[in-house]
Amino acid sequence: MTLPPVVDPFARFRAATRARVGLGRSGDALPTTALLEFQIAHARARDAVHGAIDAEALARAFAPLPTATVHSAASDRAVYLRRPDLGRRLDDESAARLDALGEAGQGWDVVFVIADGLSAAAVAAHAQATVRAALETLGGRLSVGPLVIASQSRVALGDDIGARLKARMVAVLIGERPGLSVADSLGVYITFDPRPGRRDSERNCISNIHADGLHADQAARTLCWLVEEGLRRRITGIGLKEEAQPRLGAGEGGNLPPVLDPSDRLGELSS
Repeated sequence: MTLPPVVDPFARFRAATRARVGLGRSGDALPTTALLEFQIAHARARDAVHGAIDAEALARAFAPLPTATVHSAASDRAVYLRRPDLGRRLDDESAARLDALGEAGQGWDVVFVIADGLSAAAVAAHAQATVRAALETLGGRLSVGPLVIASQSRVALGDDIGARLKARMVAVLIGERPGLSVADSLGVYITFDPRPGRRDSERNCISNIHADGLHADQAARTLCWLVEEGLRRRITGIGLKEEAQPRLGAGEGGNLPPVLDPSDRLGELSS
């Protein structure tokens, strides 16, 4: 007697998503393959959280663009993870260095900050391509300050950096909290008139920049629209969200993604 082939009802769902769907079971446990895949995904996420960016290598990669390397008030990774507040302000040495740069300059339209956040792997994989694509898209229409590379950084460190450099706008490219599907996802947070105390609702967020998500070129086009339109309207955050998508339209690579508001990402630990 020939038995009919076993049909996996979840196969078509797994083909459409990276989420773990219909993993099956072996007795009262997961099958060995599914268990091992889960364990390696968890290990990659932990490695991403505890990884460190190579600030010197990043600065060399962006040459001849001027760069500045800074550190938050969190002295090391263990302190950074326990004390999010320290990751939101500069240490004394970095603050003094940026104050000097701010006094020497005339202020800039936008300053880009590359921050490790909760995934140094995301910064290494996607930050350079995103910034270079953004600079190409801007095409010299705005004055761009020195590129700031920040270690042990939370999103709000960009407010401290932008204020000291007298920037009208700051864009923080930061490693997002890794999940069990993606450990190297990059996010961008854009804030008009950066200064300490800015609320998350006063920022715009572009999320999920990675190989299986949003491409760097697409993210850069969205980023540049937000920067230029935010400068024109003198606002970012929820006030800029509503009309962004219709104005963006389609570009190379397909339709641009919707602009996300930070309130849609409550609980994001990289804030």
